[in-house]
Amino acid sequence: MSASTHSDQVAELRSKIKSIRFAMFTTVNEQGRLVSRPMTNQETDSDGNLWFYTATDSELWEDIVARPEVNVSFAEPDDHVYVSVSGRAERIVDRAKIKAMWNGAVQAWYPHGPDDPHVVLVRVVSSSAEYWDSNAGKVVSLFEMAKAVLTGTTPEVDPGEHGRINL
Repeated sequence: MSASTHSDQVAELRSKIKSIRFAMFTTVNEQGRLVSRPMTNQETDSDGNLWFYTATDSELWEDIVARPEVNVSFAEPDDHVYVSVSGRAERIVDRAKIKAMWNGAVQAWYPHGPDDPHVVLVRVVSSSAEYWDSNAGKVVSLFEMAKAVLTGTTPEVDPGEHGRINL
């Protein structure tokens, strides 16, 4: 990784996930099991923190009380981009921030609007990220995988770029 400053590292994270709409947000529940659910990243702020809407009566909201260490995974299979962000989740009840980030897509999930007392935010304070960004196209990858199956070999696909971002 060539990024050397915090702002460079945040910019690299933002560039990797900016076009990926949905992420899998993983917590540990009260039974100690990993639980993942699809979420929409609303913002990646200048510190590399990820922001999500949720509700006070959700399992996510409860999971992060006891075990705030989380993982958020982004995938864009068509572009062969995969990003895994580790961090610490924080429960945020800030009506001004909730209103500032509000948009039409959020309204669909929370029809009572930003003043609904159950609508809250989760901020993931990112500590590190790992990414895989392959240069191979879909057709090339499929061809190489089919060839490997037929010949009993490993696919000869350019693995692309793999890196770590420390935030």
